[in-house]
Amino acid sequence: MKVTVVAGNPKPASRTLDAATSVAEKLTGETPDATVDVITLGSGLLGWGDAAVAEAVETVSSSDLVVCASPTFKATYTGVLKLFLDQFAGDTGLRGVTVVPLMLGAGPAHAMAPDLFLKHVLVELGATAPAPGLYLIDSSYTTDSRIGDYVSRWGSTLLAAASTRSDLS
Repeated sequence: MKVTVVAGNPKPASRTLDAATSVAEKLTGETPDATVDVITLGSGLLGWGDAAVAEAVETVSSSDLVVCASPTFKATYTGVLKLFLDQFAGDTGLRGVTVVPLMLGAGPAHAMAPDLFLKHVLVELGATAPAPGLYLIDSSYTTDSRIGDYVSRWGSTLLAAASTRSDLS
């Protein structure tokens, strides 16, 4: 099973990337196969045809399971993540990919954001999202039990969905 982490934070090597990597590792028991720290793609995100962006899109679209993460900005996901997601083809760019929409924020006020905003765009691109999104408090995700609780509740569902793509290969 190919597992990829996507982090759409305006800062490289962010807590968002760390949290997404932690979710992927707890789900699979292994380090993710690939990581896309979107901000490192730079100005290539502003147009079409950039080789590094195309490679990142191929990495994500060929994955079985993707943890797609963003900090909460203006009650939704970041513009840099939107620029990256715009690179995927309509309703087929993520066909067959199982996704975990993950967002981090400073408090519980935006706890529904992963399901209300991020999950919808991922599904619109063809992804399968068989579990609710995950919202983490950025100051406590390393010490609270939210990731473990989520994996305990939804891990088998997510892994089963992701394995169907692997079985078809």
